[in-house]
Amino acid sequence: MKAQTDPTAEAGRAGSEEEAGGVSQAELEVADSVGRLMEFWGFKRPMGRIWTLLYLAPEALGAAEIGEALRMSAGAVSMAMSELVKWGVVKKSWRPGERRDFYEAETSIGRLVQRVLRERELAMVRGFGEALEAAQRALPDDRSMKPAALAFKRERLSELRRLARLGETLLTALVAGKTVDPTPLLKMYGGS
Repeated sequence: MKAQTDPTAEAGRAGSEEEAGGVSQAELEVADSVGRLMEFWGFKRPMGRIWTLLYLAPEALGAAEIGEALRMSAGAVSMAMSELVKWGVVKKSWRPGERRDFYEAETSIGRLVQRVLRERELAMVRGFGEALEAAQRALPDDRSMKPAALAFKRERLSELRRLARLGETLLTALVAGKTVDPTPLLKMYGGS
């Protein structure tokens, strides 16, 4: 015999899926997943969680609402929000008659990726190239090294500099929104 379901129990279960501020458990799981991904990329997990909550929200949210939905302290929300605003991932908005700030997510994911590539990865690759160039310039002055070892090191530094230049070229193209063909990289480094 099939058990009958109680409609009020069903409604209660459906309501329990909603968290603070009308955020569903599924949305919180997505926010946690994006937070882990952001952490993997070197950002703080709460930044990814907050951005996701705002991205999925139909209207701008206040810091208190964000903290309540994600169970974060006001201080943690404030710190993460400052970084998100600095990166241009979140923008402040205002509502007439309200004294507090509201926040909304930048929705152009391509623009977000381009900004991170330009301001973080491209700067890092350029710094890498500059360090290699300095090391290469310093090698000829190293009289303590045997000529064969010196030649070996020069060749290896040259190879690393080629890699740095290729990386800079690829990142510059990505930041400019151009199509990137990885074939030269694959050919240069033994890929198929």
